[in-house]
Amino acid sequence: MSHPHPELGAPPSLPRNGLRVVALGGLGEVGRNMAVLEHRGKLLIIDCGVLFPEEHQPGVDVILPDFTFLQGRWQDVVGVVLTHGHEDHIGGVPYLLKERGDIPLVGSRLTLAFVSAKLKEHRIKPRTTQVAEGDRLTLGPFDCEFVAVNHSIPDGLAVMVRTSAGSVLHTGDFKMDQFPLDDRITDLRAFARLGEEGVDLFMVDSTNAEVPGFTTAEKDLSPAIDTVFRTAPGRIVVSSFASHVHRIQQVIDAAAAHRRKVAFVGRSMVRNMKIAQDLGYLEVPRGLVVDVKELDNLPPEKVTLVSTGSQGEPMAALSRMANRDHQIRIGEGDTVLLASSLIPGNENAVSRIINGLTRWGAKVVHQGNAKVHVSGHASAGELVYCYNIIRPRNVMPVHGEWRHLRANADLAIATGMHPENVVVVDDGMVVDLVQGKARVSGKVRAGYVYVSAGNVGDVTEDELRDRLTLSQQGTVTVVALVDADTGRLTEAPDFVARGLGTDERMFEASVPAIEKALAEAAAQGIGDTHELEQRIARAVSRWAFRTHRRNPLVVPVVIDA
Repeated sequence: MSHPHPELGAPPSLPRNGLRVVALGGLGEVGRNMAVLEHRGKLLIIDCGVLFPEEHQPGVDVILPDFTFLQGRWQDVVGVVLTHGHEDHIGGVPYLLKERGDIPLVGSRLTLAFVSAKLKEHRIKPRTTQVAEGDRLTLGPFDCEFVAVNHSIPDGLAVMVRTSAGSVLHTGDFKMDQFPLDDRITDLRAFARLGEEGVDLFMVDSTNAEVPGFTTAEKDLSPAIDTVFRTAPGRIVVSSFASHVHRIQQVIDAAAAHRRKVAFVGRSMVRNMKIAQDLGYLEVPRGLVVDVKELDNLPPEKVTLVSTGSQGEPMAALSRMANRDHQIRIGEGDTVLLASSLIPGNENAVSRIINGLTRWGAKVVHQGNAKVHVSGHASAGELVYCYNIIRPRNVMPVHGEWRHLRANADLAIATGMHPENVVVVDDGMVVDLVQGKARVSGKVRAGYVYVSAGNVGDVTEDELRDRLTLSQQGTVTVVALVDADTGRLTEAPDFVARGLGTDERMFEASVPAIEKALAEAAAQGIGDTHELEQRIARAVSRWAFRTHRRNPLVVPVVIDA
């Protein structure tokens, strides 16, 4: 199994008979999925998603893939294939199209509807090409064939990309539910046919590779959801991803059976469910869905709310309900149903919400205490089936944290793949397929790009560290009047402390450390204001840590006296 090498440099130029694959996101994390295929000077992008921030990334809205690899080459991009409509696969498209607005977006009907609605909010009108399973489409030197896959959103597609250097089968996100709610199963007959033809590189969804056996069928959740609707004494609040059409269909069916009205809460939920209903992916009996304002006139046992926020996102509807910061006041008699999985890293945020809702008297039903969620991803048993059916020449696990990628690689090897032909790589690592062999050939930049307050890339890792320090350790501002000629303090500095929970006067004891730092600077002939500020900041930081075990953010201000 080929492992990443930290000493990798920039990749060499690609041989004419080669195909290059670079994942700019989605490897080593669950989210911001994006792969770039390069052949004969042209580029094909598969997916462009976002990653949602964790607690150690305060003030960040979303995290994008790094497009540096594409700078100067935007004109070579022949298209973006979108495998399905989840945010971690389409959320980055608006930012991509700001680099070049006329890149064709290729996807299924629902996927394009979701991404077009998102782009409308960014005032971007995309060029789109709608495809369905069985379709073939030529984009530059890439011949793409689309295959139906089952996932936790309708209309998912895998894509087989044929080139003169070889073929790549990318599964997108998928599972193999044999009894899906929409009767659209993952097309294993097509996978077998492509396997017979020959798949040179198989890029496989790894999210559930550690889970043994088979992923539970969606329809197996219906009894648990029905039990909630049958036994809840008052209102039911269901929280789900705003794109999980199948799950919301089950909720609508249960609400209709128990004569409850349904209202959608949260902008993305309202928008997506209207699109799904208009396109016929969501079947809603006439009069069942009402506006949230109409709920006040209904008795609690006739009310169902469907909201966003199942991952504990701080600004989503459910989080605000738990914090009593929402028009919907959760209380005794309410039942809250968390109908989606935990994305790794969100456990604490979700736990806080469950506690918050329980505190107000609600009963919370979640995957930990009831069978109300199944994953959208293939478990180990399904992945092994795929390896045995397709018999690929090379395998590259995608979509998952390191443990998921490694587990997926182990499954491929267990089915008889030679370890040398299984490449486990990180974001930015370059895999070249040349004469039927996939090998790591280098590394390109693929760091996190933060969107904060709508601005892309303004927040650096240093800035995030400062924000964390501010939130955990507080801040102290030091205003020092320094004689420009002697480099000495002309009077005692002023200190303004915030978030330290101590008297500002405690910092007066740091003045000798400041004087020493200024004396050293003067001895070295340093009088530059910025450099003096840096030295004062270091001196106060060291003093605060040494004497009080505190590590505040120090903001120095030097004024020439």
